[in-house]
Amino acid sequence: MEAFYTLQGEGQHSGRAAYFIRLGGCDVGCHWCDVKESWDASIHPKFGIDSIVDGALQFPGRLAVITGGEPLMYNLDELTGALQAAGFKTNIETSGVYPFTGHWDWVCFSPKKFKTPHPDIYRNANELKAIIYNKSDFEFAEEHAAQVSPDCTLLLQPEWSKQDVMLPLIIDYIKDNPKWKMSLQTHKFMNIP
Repeated sequence: MEAFYTLQGEGQHSGRAAYFIRLGGCDVGCHWCDVKESWDASIHPKFGIDSIVDGALQFPGRLAVITGGEPLMYNLDELTGALQAAGFKTNIETSGVYPFTGHWDWVCFSPKKFKTPHPDIYRNANELKAIIYNKSDFEFAEEHAAQVSPDCTLLLQPEWSKQDVMLPLIIDYIKDNPKWKMSLQTHKFMNIP
C-alpha cells in the first residue's frame, strides 16, 4: 500500500527511526482501525521485492517494520530475507490470524476480538500489544498473555479515540499488574505518520 520513513510510534521500539512497509489487504475488520484504506489489497499497486528493498535503502535507518492491513496474509519469507541480507532488522506488526512466515528480529502480536489468532503466533511473539477499547479488553489481554512465552513483553495501549477514558484505567491496571507496561501512540502526539 505504501512505504515511508518515520519514527516507530508505539510498542517496545517506540522512538526508533524505521522504514515502514504497509501491505494492503486485511480481513480482520477492526471498527476502530485507523488505516481502513488498507483493507482492499486490489486497489493498491504491486511492487517487487527488489524495489521495496531499494526504497528502504534510501534512508539511513536500518529497521524495517512490516505492517498492514494484515501482513501475514502473505508469505513473507522472501521479503524479510532480502531486507535482512541488505542489513535491516525486521519487525512485524500483526494480529496473528494467519500462519507465521518470515524471518523476524521482533514480532509485535496485537490480537483482535474480531478474528481468532493462529496458534503459531504465540510461540513467536516478542511483544503482546493489547489495544484497550473498553473494560472487557483487560480480560481479553490476560487470556492472550497466558499463551505467550514468559519473556514476551506485555503492553497495554489505549485505543486512540478512547484514550481520555481508558488511559486512567490502564494506569491503575498496570500498577496492580506490573507484568504489563504502557504503550502510547506517540506518533499521533507528534503528528507524524
